[in-house]
Amino acid sequence: MQIFAQNPIFKNIFTADPAPLVHKGVLYVYTGHDTASVNAPNYRMPDWHIYSTKDMKTWKHHGAKLSPATFSWATGDAYAAQCVERNGKFYWFVSTFHKPNSASGGGACIGVAVADHPLGPFTDAIGKALIVNEMTQDKPHAWHDIDPTVFIDDDEQAYLYWGNGSMKWVKLKENMIELDGPITVDTPKNYIEGPWVYKRNGWYYLVYAGNGTNPEMIEYCMAKSPTGPWEYKGIIQENVPNSFTTHPGIIDFKGKSYFFYHNGALPTGSMYRRSICVDYLYYNADGTIKPIVQTTTGVSKAP
Repeated sequence: MQIFAQNPIFKNIFTADPAPLVHKGVLYVYTGHDTASVNAPNYRMPDWHIYSTKDMKTWKHHGAKLSPATFSWATGDAYAAQCVERNGKFYWFVSTFHKPNSASGGGACIGVAVADHPLGPFTDAIGKALIVNEMTQDKPHAWHDIDPTVFIDDDEQAYLYWGNGSMKWVKLKENMIELDGPITVDTPKNYIEGPWVYKRNGWYYLVYAGNGTNPEMIEYCMAKSPTGPWEYKGIIQENVPNSFTTHPGIIDFKGKSYFFYHNGALPTGSMYRRSICVDYLYYNADGTIKPIVQTTTGVSKAP
């Protein structure tokens, strides 16, 4: 299915938690999928989908490519996720929930699927969760191990960041499916969930949904190291229409920087029936991020 974009860019289903990836001249967006009813009091997210574009205007929907059912140990919903490429393979880090068993008593957890192509087919990479609730005890609620983001630095060291209510990070081994050291809790100002980490011109950026406001806004920090210390820089995206949550995904593509997020702006949309949007992201001369201008027109066609 082809889709011609303006915000929200995907109108055929309700989508959330965008995670962009560029590979061989194509921009892929990995998404959650909201299927809650119009009057639902909570999320229902059965699977993860993939869209792609070569020009930022014409998008192709590739359908559902992964679900919690892919993981024998998983149950419940398909929360935020991100796919990254390394050594010719594609690793899709997902947050979902764990069946109570000998490996975990349950609660939110992080798994990883792997494929040889950005569109899959994806399979469970390790046959178990990478992060389970028992590994992080700094918060009492059962859903704090969600929203993974993965960053691979110039020295090839990979880092996994995640968390609701607090942010955790850990190094990953080169195979991307094993931890390489202890888990550290390092929660920046106003952090609540949805981290996104990247590097630009020697600066590391940590962008996240913040609880300094209600509903969520997008706030960020900068550092000279992928492990901090993180210097708080402020709010870059105000509240989004008709949704308590928002979720950042940032990527450079064909000479421009793009900021993906979700709102509840589609007809019958809500905080449980969200839709992904994209607008331009601009920087100041000192590397700080200019406020995001949310639009209904979206972005222009890329060359």
